Amino acid sequence: MMIAGVDECGRGPLAGPVVAAAVILDDNHQIQGLTDSKKLSATKRSELEPIIKHNAIAWAIAQVEADEIDQINILQASLSAMKKAVELLTVKPTKALIDGKFVPQGLGCEAQAIIKGDSLFDSISAASILAKEYRDRLMCSYDEIYPDYGLASHKGYPTKLHLSALQEYGVTPIHRRSFAPVAKRLEMDAA
Repeated sequence: MMIAGVDECGRGPLAGPVVAAAVILDDNHQIQGLTDSKKLSATKRSELEPIIKHNAIAWAIAQVEADEIDQINILQASLSAMKKAVELLTVKPTKALIDGKFVPQGLGCEAQAIIKGDSLFDSISAASILAKEYRDRLMCSYDEIYPDYGLASHKGYPTKLHLSALQEYGVTPIHRRSFAPVAKRLEMDAA
């Protein structure tokens, strides 16, 4: 049975895309140290990422950008990114284990939502690591384009630094306009 673990990263930030990954692990190549990406150090995640990619039967990463998040809301954008990641797998899974409460519609295979699945199933842990590593690198590249916002340090989350930069420098094209602090800043600009 080909089981894909699926997880997303980046629901809470004010900027950047939501990213999802899907991973089908090979039972013959156990990977030590897999757990929820939030429980791992950045060093450990970066060590595990190439091991996962090398040993997985298949893996894929997908993202939904800020403008689409604003159109369809963050939950729907997360589900859309997860569906895209599953569709991008080079091997079709027979089942998808989805981290969280909701299953994306139209996956084309049996699917099950599992709360805290990233701590319970290695395939979901692997997906959470790939999604987080990909998104973190992306936010570091955005930091070079928008250096005043500190994106490399907070990855777009609503930290004190990010909120004060938003007030001082305004809204960038990668900001999610439907998120309250960003919408509030846009209202100030419009006033």
